[in-house]
Amino acid sequence: MNVSLSLWCATVGGLLALVILDFVAVSRKPHEVQFKEAAWWSIFYIGIAIAFGLGILVWQGSDFGTQYFTAYLVEKSLSVDNLFVFLIILTQFAVPYALHQRVLLVGVVLALFFRTIFIAAGAAALAAFAFTFVIFGAILIWTGIQLARHRNEDPDPMDSAMARFIQRRIPSTPKYEGNKLFIRLDGKRFATPLLTVMLLIGVTDVLFALDSIPATFGVTQEAFLVFTANAFALLGLRALYFLLKGLLDKLIYLSTGLAVILIFIGIKLVLTYLHETWPSIPKIPTTWSLIAIAVILIVVTWASLMKVRKDPSAVAHAGRLTDHDEEG
Repeated sequence: MNVSLSLWCATVGGLLALVILDFVAVSRKPHEVQFKEAAWWSIFYIGIAIAFGLGILVWQGSDFGTQYFTAYLVEKSLSVDNLFVFLIILTQFAVPYALHQRVLLVGVVLALFFRTIFIAAGAAALAAFAFTFVIFGAILIWTGIQLARHRNEDPDPMDSAMARFIQRRIPSTPKYEGNKLFIRLDGKRFATPLLTVMLLIGVTDVLFALDSIPATFGVTQEAFLVFTANAFALLGLRALYFLLKGLLDKLIYLSTGLAVILIFIGIKLVLTYLHETWPSIPKIPTTWSLIAIAVILIVVTWASLMKVRKDPSAVAHAGRLTDHDEEG
């Protein structure tokens, strides 16, 4: 797939315009986002992502079009699990609901920045060392196994190394001061809890990127498709949070489904490397990956809703690893 510099620039420019649009929308006045507003924003971002994918389909054909839509579906499904941890952070720090969208937007911008670096590094590694496929595959298989093991646990952001570092190094006040990150008291500068929350959201997404970026490369090795799939999935994350906030605890088996998806893509990456080395070994076609991931997500959603219907007290958990989990 040959992507010109001008197309890269136009794509990045368009994404920056969407980020600016988000900042303008959020900066008007902090407010509680209602379901209708979140639904319209979600439709808007999903519509843009689909329109972009159709453009890829017309421009580059069904192969690259399928790769893009599969990568987008993977990132979108993983982002739903990210929302669990974001919700835990916002709840534990008692962030006023009117500030939630501002916190999430800053987190999205930080995620876009760091994931761009990871994608560039991943693409360079894959181009230089074919064995990177196996390394990425092993990371995904290990992450999938750990996700399955921790599927009934919620991480504690307050016990993370980042939270402890911030609390030790940055003098903070216990109270929120609107949307201010810093205030002055008796001539000294103090951070508000809002700064800690924003930093935690950003760092948490960096940890998520350690499995989501290899997962996307497991679907397509085209850096342009990996970047755009990640970007469009992230840009819709803020609206998706408010849209699904009341449904998150009902997705009982989401972590289990995502674990299966990560292990599946990990195996796909390993088979891709083996196929390149020994052509007689088959690899998993992208179309099969798209079908498999879609089926897994449908089954997980259906099973979760049936479980909640039979047992209303059942509650979903985040199940994702934080830096504290990795240390232990």
